Order: sequence, then C-alpha cells, then structure tokens
Amino acid sequence: MLKMQRRIAADLLKCGENRVWIDPEKMEDVSTAITREDVRRLIHDGVIKKKPVRGQSTYRTKLKTEARKKGRHRGPGSRKGKKTARMSRKERWMMTIRALRKELRKLKAEGKLDEHTYRRLYIRAKGGQFKNKRQLYLFMGEHGILKE
Repeated sequence: MLKMQRRIAADLLKCGENRVWIDPEKMEDVSTAITREDVRRLIHDGVIKKKPVRGQSTYRTKLKTEARKKGRHRGPGSRKGKKTARMSRKERWMMTIRALRKELRKLKAEGKLDEHTYRRLYIRAKGGQFKNKRQLYLFMGEHGILKE
C-alpha cells in the first residue's frame, strides 16, 4: 500500500524502512504522495518521522553479573581456557606464600617459634614444601616444633 512512500522516506531519512513512522491519521495524504518532493514535504510537516534506534537492554546482563558475584554460573561448564587463564601460577603462588609467611611471622611474634626454627620453616615454605597453612601445621605437629 505505502511501500513506495516508505522506501523513499527511508532513503531521505537515511535509515531502514522499519524505522520509518507514518502518522496513521494522515494515511490518505501519504498515499497521494508520488514524488520524492511530496515525501520530503510530508517529512517536513511531521507526517513521516524517523523512529529512534532501538537499544540493547542490559537488564539480563546485570542480573547475571549479580548472580556471578554470589558465585553462580562459575562452575566447570562455564569456564573457558586453562586454569591458569583465570589466575596465573605466579598470582596463585603469591597468595599461598604470603599466607604462609604471615602465619610464620604470627607464630614467631607469639613466641611459639624461635628465630632458628622460624628461618628453617621460612626456607622450606619458599621451596614449596607446604601447599597451605594446614600442611605447615601438620609438619610442625609431626616434628614437635610448635612450643605451647
């Protein structure tokens, strides 16, 4: 019906045909418009307008981000790449060694370790003998190092 007018209007408004809005009250005026000049006049009068660009909603993204903060959607099925792509080996090591060294410092400050033993355990931790604080305490328990 108004296919030609819509196409001409889209060309003049520099948009797609789906974004061309034609006033439903003035349909007969639009149907009589044959030339580009007629369509240009209708655009000027506000009978034909360009619709705004439809944006992309971020609602679902926000919901998923909130869920991810809670720890959802982070299972093995959602991961891509290697384990080290999420956290590098160096970062992992830094977290571990800092926790161990902090624990050793705490024990030394409390007087549960003397300087010599502290240094020996510090070196072992640096060598990667203990994966975590639990292993450190197990080692100290087995060797009777910890003073009460």
